[in-house]
Amino acid sequence: ILYFAYLLLFKVLMTSFSAVINRLFLVFFQGYPSSNLALKGEATQSSTLSFAAASKAIDGRRNSFYTNGFCSHTAEDETDPWWRVDLQHSFTITTVKVTNRGDCCAERLDGILIGNSLDQNGIKNSMCGTINSLGSSPTHTFQCNEMEGRYITVFLPGPQKILTMCEVEVFASLSGMQPYNSAC
Repeated sequence: ILYFAYLLLFKVLMTSFSAVINRLFLVFFQGYPSSNLALKGEATQSSTLSFAAASKAIDGRRNSFYTNGFCSHTAEDETDPWWRVDLQHSFTITTVKVTNRGDCCAERLDGILIGNSLDQNGIKNSMCGTINSLGSSPTHTFQCNEMEGRYITVFLPGPQKILTMCEVEVFASLSGMQPYNSAC
């Protein structure tokens, strides 16, 4: 009888252990977000003011003060300025984090677009979020609900506009980390 009790206990423990391992696998390999994809991307923008190149917004620094030299900035008084990062492959995007300037000019951001088209500089791609106001924190997180895309575009419509931001971070689900191939 003691042998059967040990056998039963062993079976219960192994079943529980297997369930724990399965849960850990799901959490660590499927549920956790990827690293910041934008760091390996290539940034461009409609124009550049002085030293404030598009690449400053994907350098991994959330420093939100323009004068410290870590923010992008388009030329002054431009019509429909835009900023874009090319992720080099299409991914299933879950989250985009945007860090705006913290020293001024919160109104210099508008919409975040995700897609695979460069038609009209990417402004025809699907909308992940609209930046109405980032509030007291210069960094805001937008949930993109697993949108598929290669290009992340920030667009500010209208005449005499200036687009400026300090960091853009892009995350994909690990299940969507393999470059998207529509033929599969």
